[in-house]
Amino acid sequence: MEELLEGIKNVAAEVSDFLWGWPMMILLLGTHLYLTIRLRFPQIHIFKAIRLSVKKDPNSEGDVSQFGALATSLAATIGTGNIVGVGTAVALGGPGAVLWCWLTGVFGIATKYAEGLVAVKFRQKTSDGKMLGGAMFALEKGLGLKWLAVLFCVFTVLASFGIGSTVQSNSISMLLNESYNVPTWITGVVMSLLVALVIIYGVKGIARVCMMVVPFMALFYVAGCVFILYLNIDYVLPAIKLIVKSAFTPEAAGGGFVGGSILMVARYGIARGLFSNESGLGSAPIVAAAARTRNSVRQALVSSTGTFWDTVVICALTGVVIVSCIVAGKLDYSDGATLTKEAFSMIPTIGTPILVVGIISFAFSTILGWSYYAERALEYLVGKKGIKPFRVIWCLSVFAGAVINLGLVWSIADSMNALMAIPNLVSLILLSGFIVKETRKYLWQNRLDEYDPDLKS
Repeated sequence: MEELLEGIKNVAAEVSDFLWGWPMMILLLGTHLYLTIRLRFPQIHIFKAIRLSVKKDPNSEGDVSQFGALATSLAATIGTGNIVGVGTAVALGGPGAVLWCWLTGVFGIATKYAEGLVAVKFRQKTSDGKMLGGAMFALEKGLGLKWLAVLFCVFTVLASFGIGSTVQSNSISMLLNESYNVPTWITGVVMSLLVALVIIYGVKGIARVCMMVVPFMALFYVAGCVFILYLNIDYVLPAIKLIVKSAFTPEAAGGGFVGGSILMVARYGIARGLFSNESGLGSAPIVAAAARTRNSVRQALVSSTGTFWDTVVICALTGVVIVSCIVAGKLDYSDGATLTKEAFSMIPTIGTPILVVGIISFAFSTILGWSYYAERALEYLVGKKGIKPFRVIWCLSVFAGAVINLGLVWSIADSMNALMAIPNLVSLILLSGFIVKETRKYLWQNRLDEYDPDLKS
C-alpha cells in the first residue's frame, strides 16, 4: 500500500510539474502582457483604484462593500506563499527571482482588473437575492460555453480542498506544534470550530472577519519587514542592485549566490508571483461579483489593487528583506523554507511571534476566502441544496488537514489550480474586446461615477 501511495504521489507531482511548467507560465504571463497593452496599461490607475477601494457605494446592487470584497480576495491570496514561497524562489533561482516575481505582479494587475470587470458584468441574482458571478458566468453568458463553465467550477471545488483548506490548516498545526508543542489534533478542533462560526453567516460573515484580519495581519507583517530593513540599512541598496543584476545575467556573484541560467531565475520568480497573487486563476472574481458597485469598471479597479498589495508590495518587501540579510551574511540562502523565519528572528523578542501570528492569520483567512469560492462554484453546479453539506465537509477537511501528511494533496491541488486557470484565461482573451469597450465607456471617458443600468435589478 505504501508503494502504491508513493507511486500515486509521484505521478501527481509529475502532472503538477507539467501543468505548471513553461506552457502555463507563458499562457499566464502572455495574458498579463496582452491585457496590459490592450487596456492601455491600467496599472497607471492604481492609486485611483486604491482610493475607490475604501469608498462605500451604498446605493448600488451587491452583497458586500467594495472593500469587503477586496479584503476577502486578499485573505485568500495573501498567505504562506508570500512568506515561505519567496524564500524558496530565492533559494532555487537566486536573488533575481525577486524581480521576476515583482514584474509578474505589476503586469498581473491588468488581468485581475479584467477578471473583476467580467465577473460584475455577467453576474446574476439568485432566488434569495444574493449575487453570484465569476468566470463560470463569463463563459456561459458571455461566450455560450456552459460546458467550460462547468469544468471551471468542478476544478474550483476540487482545488479549494487543497490550497484553500487542508494545506492551510496543516501549515498552522505544524507551526504551532514545532514552535509551542501544541498537539495537531487540538489545533484541528479549534480551527474547525472557528471556521464553522464564520462561514455559517455566508459572505457577509466572511467579509466582516476578513475586513478586520487582513489589514491587521498585513500591517504587522509589513512593519516587521520595514524594521528588518532598518537593521540592514547599509545592505538594502546593494541587495536591490543584486536583485536587478542577477535577474538578467546568467551568473551573479556576491552574497554567496551562484545563479543559474536566466530562464531558471525567471521561471522560479514568475511561478512564485503567479502562485502568490492568483491573477488569471479565476478565484478572486467570484467574490468581486458580490460587491456593491455602480458599474463593472469601478469594481474592476478595486479588484486590481489585490495584486498590487499581494505581490508588488508584500512579496517585494519579503524578497528585499531576505536578500539584504543574505548580503549582510546573516542568512544561509540554501534553505528557502526557513529564510523568512530566520530573518524575522533578527527582531529581538517579538520577531518570531510576529511571524507566527502572521502565518496563522494568513492561513486562517485563506481558509475563509476559499470556502466562499468553493460555495459559489458548487451552487452553480448543484444549486443551494449543496451548501449545507459542503460547509460540514469543509470544516471536517480543516481538521483532517491539521493531522495528516499532505504531500499528495499539494500536488493534486496545484494541478486543479492550473486547470482552473485555463477556462478563465480563455474567457478573458475571447472577451477582451468587450472588456476594452466597458473600459473605454467608464474609465477612459471619466464616467466612473455613473450607474450601469444593467447592474440594477
